[in-house]
Amino acid sequence: IDTREFAELAVAEHRSLPPGIVKPDRALVIGVDRLDYTKGLPQRFRAFAAFLERHEDWHRHVSLLQISPPTREGVAAYDAIRDETEALAGRINGQFADITWAPIRYIHRHVARERLAGLYRAARVALVTPLMDGMNLVAKEYVAAQDPADPGVLVLSQFAGAAEQMQDALQVNPHDIEQVAAAIHSALVMPPRERRRRQERLMEGLLAQDVHWWSAA
Repeated sequence: IDTREFAELAVAEHRSLPPGIVKPDRALVIGVDRLDYTKGLPQRFRAFAAFLERHEDWHRHVSLLQISPPTREGVAAYDAIRDETEALAGRINGQFADITWAPIRYIHRHVARERLAGLYRAARVALVTPLMDGMNLVAKEYVAAQDPADPGVLVLSQFAGAAEQMQDALQVNPHDIEQVAAAIHSALVMPPRERRRRQERLMEGLLAQDVHWWSAA
């Protein structure tokens, strides 16, 4: 990615986020993926539900915002993953929500890149947990968007191509629901010093190997 450009965009867009999107007493966990069976959305939702089952103290203090633009509608395999994902989101909200809080906000439409940049900066945790992925630029954009003084934490599938470069993310096997649930908790309670250390190392890699480096290689 163009690391510096995206970082500047995130700073500007974070200031313009509408009131109410981010609440001071509620940590935002974000996922941004095309609606595709390789992205592991059902596994991610089940892991988030497992986290909520094990950590009642986080109820009403955390929410997952999942943004999944549609792809290949009308193809049976993609229609099935849409139906499964929507059903899981409804079931988890039905199990855990109360009148002031829904644990999952699921958006099945396109969101502008500029708005995503601001949301990345606002999010305490990013879940980038595909079952397989050639690279995954969302992981890199999330890190580029962070406030270096108070950064969020990237939870990253070991099966994403970006994992080779981004060793300081919390790497997980997306098929292991318990491991992902534990990583969500670890990310939420991680001390600021460790968050900053991981962020600095990740940003060093993104700045050294950005889109200009790739194009010249």
